[in-house]
Order: sequence, then C-alpha cells, then structure tokens
Amino acid sequence: MLTEDEVRSSLIVALDCDKEYALELLGLLSGKARWVKVGMTLFYREGPALIQEFRDRGFSVFLDLKLHDIPFQVEGAAYSAALSGADIISLHALGSSKMIESARKGVERAHEEMGCDAKLVAISVLTSMDAQALSEIGIEHSVANEVDRLGALAAAHGAHGMVCSAFEAHRMREIFGDKGLIVVPGVRPKGEACQDQARVATPQFALSQGASKLVIGRPITQAEHPGDAFETIVEDICSAS
Repeated sequence: MLTEDEVRSSLIVALDCDKEYALELLGLLSGKARWVKVGMTLFYREGPALIQEFRDRGFSVFLDLKLHDIPFQVEGAAYSAALSGADIISLHALGSSKMIESARKGVERAHEEMGCDAKLVAISVLTSMDAQALSEIGIEHSVANEVDRLGALAAAHGAHGMVCSAFEAHRMREIFGDKGLIVVPGVRPKGEACQDQARVATPQFALSQGASKLVIGRPITQAEHPGDAFETIVEDICSAS
C-alpha cells in the first residue's frame, strides 16, 4: 500500500506548453506536485536555464529529450543535460548498446565534475505506437517482444531504467530489479480521453504493474483547475491502494 507521500513522489506532470503557462502551472501545483516533465518543445525554446529555474521552485525534473544520435554526440548531450540540473534524462534504446554506454559516461562525468546525480531511462516503444506502427518501420514482432528486447539491451549497457507503457512495466521491473526506474507515460485517469496515445492505462493499474513514476499531462494541465485535478488523482490512487 502506497502512502500519500509515495503517491505524490510517483507523479510527474508533463509541461507540454509554453514557459508562461508552465510557470503558472508550477504556482498552482506548488506544495502538491513534486516532479515535472520538460519535453523537447519547451527545452529547445527556453534552454537549460529553465531546468534550474524549475528546480529553484522546488520541483524535480524529468528532461525528456529522447536522445538518439551517434555515441559521441549522445555522450556530450547527456553530460550537458545532467549539468542543467535534470534528475532524469531519456534516450532511445534503439540507438544501440554503444550509444547507451556513451550516455552513461556523460552523466557519470557530470557527477564526477559537478556532483550531478542524473539517471538515464531508455525509451522502448513510444506509447503512441502500436503493432501497425512498428510494422511500418520494419519491426514485425509484437510490441511486447520489442519492449522486452530493448529493455534487456538497456539494462545490460548502463541505463538506470526504462520508459514503457503500463502493459510492459511488470516485465521491465523483472529485468531492472527493485532499484530500476520504470517510467510510464500514457497514463490517464479513468474516463479521460486517450487523445494521441495508443497504449494507455489508469494510474492505479500502472503502479500495480511496477511503475516507479507516472507521467500525466493534459488531464492535469488542461483541466479547469489543475491543482484540484492533481489532488483528485492523488486521492483516487490512495483510496485504491
């Protein structure tokens, strides 16, 4: 059974919006949420200084850049992302074992030089993708098999955890063990629209499958009262635990 404190620490609010609204949301969520996610759109526009600004306001940051490039570039990017103050950094497991190892070198160098403590989570199959989408890019086996394969690769080459849907979280927990960081996007409270996500689940189901962190965006950020929406999710999880 999760405590209220554990539930709050498991929720990451996705700030897929401009800086002005992101800062407004931080004000509305202050004292309620602990984590926020910054994606490519916001980060590429505002830069690393925004990460430190969010941290100064008391929030931990999942920097969801989905790094995927040659190993040399990814090592440098992971190093820079860690220096920005990000607590979690994402990269694509499809980038290869060497790329994952290089990213690990980057965050370790940031730790040695500046004491940064960023964790790397590898992306398996985007939650917007299904079997048909995989087939379009030449992957003919099932989503579950592809996630399994990429999870084993990531765990063997230095990732601290995995980004996957709730439906693969249990298997990723088995691969990464108790200390693994299993981040589940595509989470929607019961009754919420799926929007552009293909493999969605409720917060309660995701946590029951071994998720460490749940990424929830629009059900909170597009709610009439974001702070109240966040609190309702916390209450629903606690009552079901």
